[in-house]
Amino acid sequence: MSNLIVHGGTPLRGRITPSANKNAVLPVLCATLLTREPLRLHGVPDITDVRKILDIFRMLGSSVQLDEATGTLSLHHQNTVFDPAQHRLPEEMRSSIMLIPPLLARFGVARLEDNVKGCTLGVREIDPHVEVFQRFGGTVERAEGSLLVRSSQQGALTPTDHWLDYASVTTTENFVLCAVAANGTSTLTNAASEPHVQEFCRFMVMLGARIDGIGTSRITVQGGAALGGGEFRFDEDFHEITTFLALGAITGGDVIVRNSAPGNFPLIDRTFAKFGVVVTHEDGWSRAHCPGPLKVQTPFTSNVLTKVEAAPWPYFPVDLLPIFIALGVRAQGNCMFWNKVYDGALGWTGELSKFGAHVFSSDPHRLITFGGNPLSPALVESPYIIRVAIALFMVAASIEGRSEIRNAAPIRRAHPRFVENLRSLGVNVEWTSEE
Repeated sequence: MSNLIVHGGTPLRGRITPSANKNAVLPVLCATLLTREPLRLHGVPDITDVRKILDIFRMLGSSVQLDEATGTLSLHHQNTVFDPAQHRLPEEMRSSIMLIPPLLARFGVARLEDNVKGCTLGVREIDPHVEVFQRFGGTVERAEGSLLVRSSQQGALTPTDHWLDYASVTTTENFVLCAVAANGTSTLTNAASEPHVQEFCRFMVMLGARIDGIGTSRITVQGGAALGGGEFRFDEDFHEITTFLALGAITGGDVIVRNSAPGNFPLIDRTFAKFGVVVTHEDGWSRAHCPGPLKVQTPFTSNVLTKVEAAPWPYFPVDLLPIFIALGVRAQGNCMFWNKVYDGALGWTGELSKFGAHVFSSDPHRLITFGGNPLSPALVESPYIIRVAIALFMVAASIEGRSEIRNAAPIRRAHPRFVENLRSLGVNVEWTSEE
């Protein structure tokens, strides 16, 4: 069940309450291993990566109780055990690498499959993570298709100061996880500051960690404090909020989305405005309104192209770039899109030509959309990138007739009830098998 069939041309209308951000939920789940006290998490999404981590917890002997109807998860890692000869962390998801610090802290050893992977966005090395483990006194060695990481002695991590080559989200989170377990002060410079990193840090503070600089590029952690339990509620995913606002705009509809953190949206709102879309935030809800057809706005410096430049926060988020490329294809006018992070993230845009779209790839990081052309339904193939599958779906939903997005399963990694939510907005859409 990996393909999406959509009969497009219907404006989306209605209200949506988004799920939590997978990129906040997964590191928080990994961090729960640092405490032996009971925890209750609210708003945990029913997505594939969450299920995989919970399966790991059960394998290690933790108590796991998930109410799928409410998204309430009760965890207790009191009786958790780890045997590196028997237990290995799976390679199917990149977030597995964030289980290493809590395992080091509790058992002095962790074992990870050698080829951890996530979305196919280009070369995504694990060297920055290895360097962090080594900076805290860990040793990393290859062993029979896996990585074996050990601390000098069980739970003994050494505090350190570190400066990242680039502001990596998961490397920042791994640094914090190690620093909390190390007895002393650790400082990270060029730290990632995305909303999901901030949410993860707030969870760590709730457990009893002492972290200064949350939301900035320099984080200081006072490690060694005993961590407790408690309750934590996840925010709505700003990626999913943006996705549904964009779906409303591209179909000429009116979608209102629950949003308890509009402070994350000023730059996203201004990016919507580049295509003639006005976003408003009121009483915990956000709405995208397009007073006329989508149209690329001409810059004040009229001899340059309108640009959407994506890079680590507080730049425009790289993960959302495909969503706005879809808007660029439909909008009248031309726009340049610039992915400053991943070298393989724009190769999918040739699929847009199957709809009749005119897209020119300048190089592996930049492309130009020549929008406003008549488009027609198509059968397209998505790479293993969550929001590329959604971007292709967006274009299809805006075109009258039947389209099919093959290999759309990555959507399930981040967005539970995606199709159900779409149907509630009036879209004729269904999952179907590859055959």
